[in-house]
Amino acid sequence: MHRSTDRILTTHCGSLARPRPLLEVMREKEHGRPYDHDAFATAVADAVAGTVRHQAEVGLDVVNDGEQGKASFFTYVVERLDGYSAEEGEPVMPPSWLRETEAFPDFYDRYFTKYEETVVPLRAMACTGPVSYRGHEQVAADIANMKAALDGVDVTEAFIPSTSPRGFGVNRYYASDREYLEAVAEALREEYLAIVDSGLLLQIDDPWLIEILTGGPGTDPDDRRREAEEHIEIVNHSIREIPADRIRLHTCYGLNAGPRIHDLDLAEVAPYMLRIDAGAYSFEAANPRHAHEWRIWEDIALPEDKVLIPGLIGHASPYVEHPRLVADQIGRYASLVGRERVIAGTDCGFSSRASFAPEIPDSVVWEKFRALVEGARIADLELRG
Repeated sequence: MHRSTDRILTTHCGSLARPRPLLEVMREKEHGRPYDHDAFATAVADAVAGTVRHQAEVGLDVVNDGEQGKASFFTYVVERLDGYSAEEGEPVMPPSWLRETEAFPDFYDRYFTKYEETVVPLRAMACTGPVSYRGHEQVAADIANMKAALDGVDVTEAFIPSTSPRGFGVNRYYASDREYLEAVAEALREEYLAIVDSGLLLQIDDPWLIEILTGGPGTDPDDRRREAEEHIEIVNHSIREIPADRIRLHTCYGLNAGPRIHDLDLAEVAPYMLRIDAGAYSFEAANPRHAHEWRIWEDIALPEDKVLIPGLIGHASPYVEHPRLVADQIGRYASLVGRERVIAGTDCGFSSRASFAPEIPDSVVWEKFRALVEGARIADLELRG
């Protein structure tokens, strides 16, 4: 994993809007209707090539496939794991979402209507049999598409995201939740190894650490801490023996636009986050609920072999951040942990669910990326004196 030694590097979190031709085929696939498998594969490959080229053109240094072939950031994995069945009803809402929606029903009633434009239906899932990995062809296609897209493109390096081993459905098979999560971790390890063995970086998307620490109403803080400890052990078990400098960890708050007054402070999350054996940590920092949290690194020591990827442009607001603001934020982080250990990133993905109407239009997203790149250029000049 490259550091910001030659210049301040730029990247993003992963998901980007899918082009309409891909969405139309993906919608049929996700609803279990007949679809042209070859057309889908071609549409994914074309979309990956297009988004990688565009990332390079706007100047991003560390790029990815935009998660073009995935209908959502974590439900895709149910296609790649045996042992799951669909259930009646909708998935259980995470704790932080529950608190927000109960506090601001007038806002979130409108907010969730956006899911009507997504191509994947919300499904409640349950583990009803032994979990194992069967996604070898899919991850191989992800890798092949990414490598083909990188041919002739001038970037520093590339990554593929994969979800952390949690959150796919309730356990109705294993004797304990610990046994269940360990089985999921072992299965997903096959995907992690395939990505790293290909020479690409692995990004693990993990909103669940924050959800665990947030907890539902009335949960005991000690119980939440114990569950967080267990989660860290399970994630580390899934990435054991993979060099930390090949892994990025992305953690976030799940919800996008909203009041967000129930978000947990990053100061409560960071000590746990840093114990996951990654080489770089991506987190929300542009969001106005978290933009002040660069100060926590005055008190929390970042290990010498670790890198921070603070989000310096938001994924839920159409405002395009001014490059001067981006440069100022980079300077704050660099003053605390060192310029070479700061990579300028984004708060979260811009289309974590494939949708015909993503919250932020594609044209705005690319303008945000340009602002990120220009802000990094300004900061680099200033930090060099």
